[in-house]
Amino acid sequence: MDNGGSTITIKGILSLLMESISELEDEEGRCVKRVISLGMGDPTLYSCFRTTQVSLQAVSDSLLSNKFHGYAPTVGLPQTRRAIAEYLSRDLPYKLSQDDVFITSGCTQAIDVALAMLARPRANILLPRPGFPIYELCAKFRNLEVRYFDLLPENGWEIDLDAVESLADENTVALVVINPGNPCGNVYSYLHLMKIAETAKKLGILVIADEVYGHLAFGSKPFVPMGVFGSIVPVLTLGSLSKRWIVPGWRLGWFVTTDPSGSFKDPKIIERFKKYFDILGGPATFIQAAVPTILEQTDESFFKKTLNSLKNSSDICYDWINEIPCIDSSHRPEGSMAMMVKLNLSLLEDISDDIDFCFKLAREESVILLPGTAVGLKNWLRITFAADASSIEEAFKRIKCFYLRHAKTQSQIIVDL
Repeated sequence: MDNGGSTITIKGILSLLMESISELEDEEGRCVKRVISLGMGDPTLYSCFRTTQVSLQAVSDSLLSNKFHGYAPTVGLPQTRRAIAEYLSRDLPYKLSQDDVFITSGCTQAIDVALAMLARPRANILLPRPGFPIYELCAKFRNLEVRYFDLLPENGWEIDLDAVESLADENTVALVVINPGNPCGNVYSYLHLMKIAETAKKLGILVIADEVYGHLAFGSKPFVPMGVFGSIVPVLTLGSLSKRWIVPGWRLGWFVTTDPSGSFKDPKIIERFKKYFDILGGPATFIQAAVPTILEQTDESFFKKTLNSLKNSSDICYDWINEIPCIDSSHRPEGSMAMMVKLNLSLLEDISDDIDFCFKLAREESVILLPGTAVGLKNWLRITFAADASSIEEAFKRIKCFYLRHAKTQSQIIVDL
């Protein structure tokens, strides 16, 4: 079964790209050009993205109270679990309880928990391509076979549900849905999510809903949680504070059983969850204790400002892409913090693939983009637009210069044809 690419991590390849730039420092150890990274999904790298004063004060108060320096329960503080249940329930047709919520060290640990709980001999899991490579990495550690279904760029990166049906068999345990989409910048409609739920029900598998970018939707479609369809199919919802509150370094995530039909209520399943959490290290206790205040008191204006910034920066990216012939995106971003761009190698005379493109761009222009190969789509690029407008403008000016430097002449293109 095609595994959809290598298991190199995003951080691993971005580190290699940064190392290639460091080789170009001047005699005083300074880079010839200011490095602009549109490769890492960390909005805190740019001053236009900052968390709320409410969040900072809540963490400060929690830390200085001297009440939260000890161990938390391994599944999380009760008040934190309850606050997250109430927060998620706002968008669901049923109410979650604190018993449905387990606190994790970021969404990455929630991914690991989900796959660990589903792993068994000969089991396989269905993952999107392009997608988030941590899923494949975790699956390999758990001896879970990975089967990839394609996301369709011509349909706004919707899931190829026919492919899902053809890939699934009696050993398939789950289907992963990332919405809003990383790395594609898409947002799924209510209707498409319902079709996903109905397909999963037909196949007898559950859905893992990766909603780390939950509510970061700024296009025509609103964000709809997969848990809305929990009465059709059992859903494991994974999320965190990281993106919506712009605090990825706080490592506060959640693993939630959004399942009103009670498929996960079996005492043996709950006990297995709890035992597994006993061997994990969750987020710092004082961070957990700040969560109820953060969720309850963050003003809506903060979220609107973030969405406006993301919408503006994504529009700048999209407009610039149309000015550079060797890259193309037919889909304007609608959510999350990244987008996929197709690379047209036929217009470039000395670029062999997306990895070669990114390394030469880094060395020549000090601009970091992520090769699509890292997320399962060769000869595409992932561009993160969670950056300030001036940095994006400067990055694309350099990318255009890079294109002009490496572009084939018209006669070369004719000969190739």
